[in-house]
Amino acid sequence: MTALETRLAAHVVRDSAHALTGAPADFDPLMTIVGDAHTVLIGEASHGTHEFYRIRGEITKRLVREKGFTAVAVEADWPDAYRVNRFVRGMSADSDAGSALDGFRRFPQWMWRNADVLDFVGWLRAFNDRRPAERKAGFYGLDLYSLHASMQAVLRYLDLVDPPAAIRARHRYACMGPPDTDPKAWGYAASLRLTPTCEREVVGLLVELRASADTYARRDGRVAADDLFFAEQNAILVKNAERYYRTMFQGHVESWNVRDRHMAEMLDRLTTHLHTQVAEPRVVVWAHNSHLGDSRATEMGRHGELNVGRLVRERAGTDAVLIGFTTYDGTVTAASDWDEPAERKTVRPALAGSFEALFHGTGIPNFLLDLAGSRIGRVHGELAEVLEEPRLERAIGVVYRPDTERLSHYFQARLANQFDAVLHYDRTRAVEPIERTGEWERGELPETFPSAL
Repeated sequence: MTALETRLAAHVVRDSAHALTGAPADFDPLMTIVGDAHTVLIGEASHGTHEFYRIRGEITKRLVREKGFTAVAVEADWPDAYRVNRFVRGMSADSDAGSALDGFRRFPQWMWRNADVLDFVGWLRAFNDRRPAERKAGFYGLDLYSLHASMQAVLRYLDLVDPPAAIRARHRYACMGPPDTDPKAWGYAASLRLTPTCEREVVGLLVELRASADTYARRDGRVAADDLFFAEQNAILVKNAERYYRTMFQGHVESWNVRDRHMAEMLDRLTTHLHTQVAEPRVVVWAHNSHLGDSRATEMGRHGELNVGRLVRERAGTDAVLIGFTTYDGTVTAASDWDEPAERKTVRPALAGSFEALFHGTGIPNFLLDLAGSRIGRVHGELAEVLEEPRLERAIGVVYRPDTERLSHYFQARLANQFDAVLHYDRTRAVEPIERTGEWERGELPETFPSAL
C-alpha cells in the first residue's frame, strides 16, 4: 500500500471513529451495537494491558446494570474462577475480593490477580449484595489448565454425595499419576506411547457422574444442583485436559482447537445451566482477541485453527457480539518466557502496514469503530472496504518478545470480518499485578542505558 493510500485509509477511519474521551456516554454506541444480544465477547490485544482490563470492566458493568447480563465467563480455570463466583454471590467465607482471587496462583498470576480485576470483583459483589439471589451475576472460568485441581474437586464432591463412587473415581484418576505430576510431562510421555492414555478412565468417570446426576440433584434442591454442575464441569475439564496435554506435542493447531472447543463447550453448558435459574441468561465473555475474534477472518483460520468467536458466531449468529481491542505502543505486563517472572515491558510502536499503525495515523488517541453494520450510508461502506483489506494485527499473550516481534506477535487479519466493534487505545500502560515483583517494579531498561540514567 502506498503512502497516499495509507493516508486515505486513515482519513476514512477518522471520519468513522467515535472518539472516547472518558465521558459517561463514551460507550453508548456500543450499547446500541449490543442491542438485545445474549452473548457479548470482549477481547484484549494483550494479557497485561491496564486499559483493556479497566475498559472491559466498565463495559461489563453497563451490560450487567442496563441489559441484565447474568454472568461473566473468563479465560481462566474453572475451580479458581468458581471461588470468585461464590464470593460475588455472597456464598463464600472469603472476606474480600483479594482473598477471593487467591486461587489464581498458577502462572500467569497477573492475568487475574491485578488491580483492575480486583476492582471489578469488588464492584460485582457490592452490586449483587443489593439484588435477590436469582438476579445475582456470577463469575465463571472457561479454560482447561486446572487438571489436578479439577480432579480433586470431583473427588471432594463424590466424597460427600457418594463415597463408593469416590473410591471408583480415585482408581480412574490414578491413571494420570499423583497430584504433583506435571501434566505436560505426562502428555509428552503419552504422545510417545511411553505411558498409556487415560481417555477411557476420564470418559468413564464422566459417564458415571452423569448417570447419577438426577439422584444427586434431588437431594437438596438448588444448592445441590449448583454443586453438581460445578463437579460435572470439572469432570468435563479433566476429560478435555487429558486430550489437550496429549495433543500438545502433535502440532499447535490440534491442541489449540481442543482448547477452544473446550471453552466453547463450557460456555454453552454454563448458559444452559443458567437457563434453569433465569428466563433469558446473558453472558459476557472475557478472553484474548485471538480466542474471541472470528478465526475465519485471520491467518490462523486459514491454517485450520478455529476459536471461541467462530464457534459462538456459528451457533448464535447476530445474537452474539464480538468486540476487540488494539493499541499502538506503551507498556505491558508480560514475561520473557513461560513460567518466568512478570515484567513491565515496553511495547514497541506498531509495525507499518498494521491496523494499529493505521489507527495511530488518524491522530485520535482513543476511539470506537462500529463494524456491525448498525450504521448505514457511504462512510460505513468505505470503512468496511478499508478494514476488510488484510493487514497485520498484533497479539501479545503472557509472553512478549519484542526482539522477534514480527514473527512472534503479528498475523494477517481482516478486522471488519473478525469483530463487530473495535476499541483503539493508542498509548497504553501495563496492568498492575497485586504482587509486584522486583522485575516488574524495575521495568525494562531504556534503550539508551546507561547514558539515560
